[in-house]
Amino acid sequence: MALTEGQFQDYDFNRRVVLFTMKNDEAVVACAISTDAMDLIEGTSRTTPEQRQQQFFRLRDRIEARAARKFSDVELEGNPPGVILRTIDFRPEL
Repeated sequence: MALTEGQFQDYDFNRRVVLFTMKNDEAVVACAISTDAMDLIEGTSRTTPEQRQQQFFRLRDRIEARAARKFSDVELEGNPPGVILRTIDFRPEL
């Protein structure tokens, strides 16, 4: 089953990631995206910590589409398994 929209969780300043969830039917899937990846998508490099939540919501469709693709490709990490998005996940394919 494909992932569906979940919830914004938090911006983890120390790890430089935005934490969010998605749903696989009724199961919650933990997800994270690096702030570098978000800045790459948006074409910026000076997003402040206070702006990360709004940045996530602006980019949500692209972030969740890539998370769903990684999930369907079973590219999971961690325990429990989840989706972690990095800049490499958003670079153009050659």
